[in-house]
Amino acid sequence: MKEALCVRVHDYLREHHVATLATSGSAGIWAAAVFYVSDGHTLYFLSAPSSRHCQNMASDARVAVTVQKDYADWPDIKGVQIEGVGSEIAGAEEDHARQLYGQKFSLVGKLALAPAAIVKAMAKVRWYKVVPQRLYFIDNSSAFGQRDELPI
Repeated sequence: MKEALCVRVHDYLREHHVATLATSGSAGIWAAAVFYVSDGHTLYFLSAPSSRHCQNMASDARVAVTVQKDYADWPDIKGVQIEGVGSEIAGAEEDHARQLYGQKFSLVGKLALAPAAIVKAMAKVRWYKVVPQRLYFIDNSSAFGQRDELPI
């Protein structure tokens, strides 16, 4: 079952694009939507270091993440819930994240062809990752309230 669940989670993460990242810091709790790419269970995203969620991660690396589509009916709901650690990355890991991100989001992958506004914005961001410590897959289409933990 673990292998089948792992495949379902990986497929789900690859098929979706936006994660809701929840953080906590001196100004309180915060949630932000980020475009992400996955490598196994690890999520990579880019964001401005001045953003509230990045400042929160710098002071408290504990994060929660959800990935789900905007479902119209409860029995259809599927999604991933993650409890993990978020951090800024650099060097070879940043290069790896940038390559994966460029494959998923062609605008970033072909930055030389992107509009000037995008190039300018990309110069202001940094790369981050979320490494899960606990991960759950929700699938109401299997059974209402179905929630399976994927051992990490």
